[in-house]
Amino acid sequence: MKLIDARKDQYRRLAHEQGFRSRAAYKLKELNQSYRLIGPGFYVLDLGCAPGGWSQMAAKLTGNQGKVMGIDLSYVEEIPNVHLLQADIEDEFVIEEIMEYFGRKVNAVICDLSPKVSGNWSVDHAKQISLNYDCTKIMDQVLANKGNAVFKVFDGEYSMEFRDYIKKKFARINLTKPKASRKQSSELYLVCMGFTG
Repeated sequence: MKLIDARKDQYRRLAHEQGFRSRAAYKLKELNQSYRLIGPGFYVLDLGCAPGGWSQMAAKLTGNQGKVMGIDLSYVEEIPNVHLLQADIEDEFVIEEIMEYFGRKVNAVICDLSPKVSGNWSVDHAKQISLNYDCTKIMDQVLANKGNAVFKVFDGEYSMEFRDYIKKKFARINLTKPKASRKQSSELYLVCMGFTG
């Protein structure tokens, strides 16, 4: 077995053993260890949350005093201590639902979403970046001053344009690839700290 496959399997096995729905949970854990995006008592919004790995990890990181809400177009099976909403992030009522649940602005917005992949790379990349722009529209209205965010980015022709757009809204940003990501995967993560609006 190639080392890369062994590592991939290691995260899948860990997820299975520790009760996480996807290996993606470890990407968030790793990003959080490096950048402290989420802390105890944080209010966290997870956009594009299916199957729920990031929401599960966020609930673990925020603890009993925190609140986590996950939104996805797909049905997501219940997660302890997570409020789930099946909705399209482009629907206007979504902001109201978010604010109603949290009762105030959130400390972190996390987005690990992908479009339904067609196999046509340029189409998939453009769609994924477009979804990130939709997420920033929500983020602009619900993220507290000095809050944090993280966006998955399919690396391609529009990714730097998106980075430059988001850069204006935060004190600092980092582009990174966690170890739990597959080596051959084109996904990168934009870690955004200190929301300035």
